Amino acid sequence: MELREAQRLVDAWISQFEEGYWPPLSILARLTEEVGELAREMNHRFGHKPKKVDEPEQDLALELADILFVLLAIANDQGIDLDVALTQVMEKYRTRDSDRWTPVADGSGEG
Repeated sequence: MELREAQRLVDAWISQFEEGYWPPLSILARLTEEVGELAREMNHRFGHKPKKVDEPEQDLALELADILFVLLAIANDQGIDLDVALTQVMEKYRTRDSDRWTPVADGSGEG
């Protein structure tokens, strides 16, 4: 699925409710909450904070998808086409960071 299609799906979901999109700072607060949930799970799995005995393991894929949903909502609310924006940012990284990292041996860019 392309980002444009994902943005359309998120917009269709949000637009079916009278409340619609939240104000920008409320959406940002939601994003912060979702990133916090991902950080908590990552810290439990890979960091120094063990889970409580009765605390269930969370699905990292779903935590990431929650973040993506909110990012898509922010983009929609602000009229940003993320397909265009991602293309622009990848070009920025190619230009700025092309000599910053060690290329893989075969030069393909794929691990």
